[in-house]
Amino acid sequence: MDSIYNDLNAPHSMGTTIIGVTYDGGVVLGADSRTSTGMYVANRASDKITQLTDNVYICRSGSAADSQVLSDYVRYYLHQHTIQLGQPATVKVAANLVRMVSYNNKNMLQTGLIVGGWDKYEGGKIYGIPLGGTLLEQPFTIGGSGSSYLYGFFDQVWKEGMTQDEAEKLVVKAVSLAIARDGASGGVVRTVTINKDGVSRKFFPGNTLPLWHEELEAKDSLLDGFSAASPEPMVS
Repeated sequence: MDSIYNDLNAPHSMGTTIIGVTYDGGVVLGADSRTSTGMYVANRASDKITQLTDNVYICRSGSAADSQVLSDYVRYYLHQHTIQLGQPATVKVAANLVRMVSYNNKNMLQTGLIVGGWDKYEGGKIYGIPLGGTLLEQPFTIGGSGSSYLYGFFDQVWKEGMTQDEAEKLVVKAVSLAIARDGASGGVVRTVTINKDGVSRKFFPGNTLPLWHEELEAKDSLLDGFSAASPEPMVS
């Protein structure tokens, strides 16, 4: 019984799959939706892609509490920055603020982050900020527990100059692959596409995702697995 109580009282963790991909004209961010507490799923439909400004979003992994409070601080700082300058913050400024808060509190924070967005100076940009507060600008980046299963996949399929449709399909396919292999990733897939025209969000329910390997098809009820026909009568 003690182990059950320990799991229920464990910190909320977004053992996660988060992805950021640049394409020709913008960026696509994607994430699964499973938040766990020990071995239990605390929230199966959480939103791990958080808005920082009108043109910059952040993908969160690791401790749910740490990533949420960091996002709140950075959103506040960026709001003040926008008021002072009279124009939206660039993606680089937002990423550097996330990096600064992460690095200055690296002994207390357990969170890995991906910052992505579009601005009129540099276009679409993706930045990875792993544990410890390092800032890495990359054409694509992956994070969370599910990322371990995706490095080889991205090495094979990634290409420069993708269209928006290709980038969105790549992100959804990659997250669904990670969900198939990683027990800490699951639920639905959410994507955010950011370009010069603005921001668009998309939602992909779990039962619409492709099945990989030996995955079982999702069912609404355990009884769905049984035949609808009447059972054979028992003969004594």
